[in-house]
Amino acid sequence: MKVHQLSETIGAEISGVDLASLSEVEIAEIKEAWLSYKVLVFRDQDISVEQHIAFGSYFGELEVHPFADNLEEHPEVIVLEAGGDSPRQNYNAAKDWHIDVSFRENPPMGSILRGKVIPESGGDTRFSNSSAAYEKLEPDIKARVDELFAVNDYTKMFGPTTRFNSEESHTENIKEYPPVLHPVIRTHPETGGRSIFTNNFFTSHIDGVDSEESEYLLEKLSQAINDPSIQFRVQWKPETFVMWDNRCVHHVATDDFLPSFRRMERVTIAGDRPF
Repeated sequence: MKVHQLSETIGAEISGVDLASLSEVEIAEIKEAWLSYKVLVFRDQDISVEQHIAFGSYFGELEVHPFADNLEEHPEVIVLEAGGDSPRQNYNAAKDWHIDVSFRENPPMGSILRGKVIPESGGDTRFSNSSAAYEKLEPDIKARVDELFAVNDYTKMFGPTTRFNSEESHTENIKEYPPVLHPVIRTHPETGGRSIFTNNFFTSHIDGVDSEESEYLLEKLSQAINDPSIQFRVQWKPETFVMWDNRCVHHVATDDFLPSFRRMERVTIAGDRPF
């Protein structure tokens, strides 16, 4: 197995492995590289849906997203389509920097995204190292946010006005997924690293401060994530797989491929409560 670092602070491409038939040693090496580089890219992995699921399962239990289009026969696989004549058209769900599913009490550990149908140009995904973003915060901002908690609310993205909800289903969903408090700066349970855990999709406000202070701090944290010096970009090809650590990585997709069609498939690894 070969590991090629892709940028100074985040990302590596892994070659010389077949995701359909990994040894225990290779799985351990991939896990070590994942913790080190936070985002891993695997090219030319023409494997089945079942093998995609099996690969994700090496790293933990897979979860089913409550507000996404899933494969009927494999509900742990999310289908992400946009452009063309797709009826799904859920592209807007990725057009800002975010952490996946932070509205859950136990947000995901990570995700493994697969390129299935890739347009000739555009449609890249950008990733940002939220640990490096934290380290680069101004000292006074870092001191102000270190011990704060923020409210994460699914209705900010998947409320009753979206196609994933209705007034009736929202009443039940808000009971199952009430707003939750997560630390503004979380500690990685395996590396001990600290990283920014607020995001524009699901964080409604910072708890315990007034609205003006909350908006100011959230904007500072968003600016830190948006620093190009701690990011890298994946150019997709069919059967490219990308896995990222949702505990310390933000991501955003680009929409410069539209109206061309793009299809992606993702499995999501369950995580634990941030601290």
